Amino acid sequence: MALGGGTFLSENKILPGSYINFTSAARADASLSERGTAAIGVELDWGVDGEVFMVESSDFLTDSVELFGYGYTDSKLKGIRDLFKNAAKCYFYRLNSGEKATCAIGSARYSGVAGNKITISVIEKDGTFIVDTYYDGKNVDSQSVTAASELIDNAFVIFNKEASLEASGGTAMTGGTNGTGGSSAHQEFLSKIESFSFNTLGCLSDDDEIKGLYCDFTKQMRDTYGIKFQCVVYRYAGENEGIISVENTVKDEGEAEYSLVYWVTGASAGCEINESLTNAIYDGSFTVNTEYKQSDLEDGIESGKFMFHKVGDNVRVLEDINTFTEFTTDKNEDFSYNQIVRVIDQIGNDIAVLFNTKYLGKVQNNNAGRLAFWSDIVYYNRELERLGVIENFNADDVIVEMGSDKKTVRVSNPIEAVCAMSKLYMTVIVK
Repeated sequence: MALGGGTFLSENKILPGSYINFTSAARADASLSERGTAAIGVELDWGVDGEVFMVESSDFLTDSVELFGYGYTDSKLKGIRDLFKNAAKCYFYRLNSGEKATCAIGSARYSGVAGNKITISVIEKDGTFIVDTYYDGKNVDSQSVTAASELIDNAFVIFNKEASLEASGGTAMTGGTNGTGGSSAHQEFLSKIESFSFNTLGCLSDDDEIKGLYCDFTKQMRDTYGIKFQCVVYRYAGENEGIISVENTVKDEGEAEYSLVYWVTGASAGCEINESLTNAIYDGSFTVNTEYKQSDLEDGIESGKFMFHKVGDNVRVLEDINTFTEFTTDKNEDFSYNQIVRVIDQIGNDIAVLFNTKYLGKVQNNNAGRLAFWSDIVYYNRELERLGVIENFNADDVIVEMGSDKKTVRVSNPIEAVCAMSKLYMTVIVK
């Protein structure tokens, strides 16, 4: 007869044998989530219709034509280039889906005027058809088939598998149009982006109604659902630590006056929690209007405006601030500094992820369970202190206790956030 074996929950086994539990020594695995993710709704001439799609900065460098219809250096992509100066990835949503360009052999993969750049060439040779797809004059796909049913869709064309193939020097697709991205498109974008995780949301509009929609969405996500991110808008007094209002216009002819929202969205998303955008150099593609007097800059800071100014030959961020200006005893001036907001947002998001993945429904709400949670929070805070994000941390200040019922845990986690230097007051004493 075989001996008993396996693991045990209590010492109640009947058969003789070895019952062994394998467990890990207590080890905190709390970690800081990475920053660098943006989200933005944008009007495009080409791209995914009706769905949020993610693009990494490396993909944008190599596949911009397939993704957005233009080469990386094309002036049409100035804003997106600006965004990816600092963002690692971005969730895009196309606001202006229209009609697809078509011809007898197929249709453009996406709607938009860029689809009119597609031409299909068919060469017949000994019963075989060479079908070439050209986009903006460049051959992007070539297939050898005996019938249209064998054609495989490519990055630019959805083929009509029932088409009758005939030799042709080139059949141009026509009828591709852009739709109109109104307030309903922005609302649809916000509805879809709610389920994604990102650091900064960008609002590309000068319409106060649309800007208000983004701000209300951001406040609701932050305050009601605890989903922490910041939103970048153009010239809108959001009066909230989650809203960044870009004040400067651009001088580029034909460009939207709110074009700097691209760069600020990417820079805010990519800025680490132990860094600040104060005095950061604008390295984007637009010509920034920095025609402000010193008094204008002072008024801008007091009003919670995110501004650029000229320092020598460079355009720099004046102060990394948000629109929160009505300070109270519960929320003081610290909440107007974006670096501090990024810190508290990081803590809120990371501790929530830690609890939801490691403790929720898995660990008992007893002294041992609460002690384990306390240990992870202490470990996390010490990592923040090591990075120079907080200072004077005292583990004894962290309290994890049972809440109002047996399923609830109440946590108090005092922190002292650190900011980058921005002012110098010095007295020189000559003896």
